[in-house]
Amino acid sequence: MSIPEIVTQLVGIEERLRDLAYDRLREAAVGDAEAAADEKRILAARRAVEKAIRSLGGAPFDE
Repeated sequence: MSIPEIVTQLVGIEERLRDLAYDRLREAAVGDAEAAADEKRILAARRAVEKAIRSLGGAPFDE
């Protein structure tokens, strides 16, 4: 497996984490306290994946 292939997989993972974080944020907005905690953990994981993508020479993300 090559680095570009790994970057592609990581980009897909980052997108799924972003979608999941938005879902949990919507749930937190209606009062689900557990969803709020989940969203924070998912956001931290997403940022770590973004960092890995940048470290491997993938496209930078807007922050």
